[in-house]
Amino acid sequence: MNKNQLKKRIKDKELQIKKLDLHKTSSEVCSQLYNTLILEKAILKKELDELEKNIFVESIKKVLPRKQKLICDYFKS
Repeated sequence: MNKNQLKKRIKDKELQIKKLDLHKTSSEVCSQLYNTLILEKAILKKELDELEKNIFVESIKKVLPRKQKLICDYFKS
């Protein structure tokens, strides 16, 4: 599947989610369908991310060591 098809399918899922958003609390079936659509959208987004990854850059990142961030690094000013 190419990028344009994936983007179109993601837009379709977003439209379906928007339509079901109002009804998700009204019944169990709507709630389950809403959750299923959310999962399907997440899967499609992940597939799109995988297509957009640069394989060369990813292989270099695996070879080069990176510095791990510690939790205290977030609190430094």
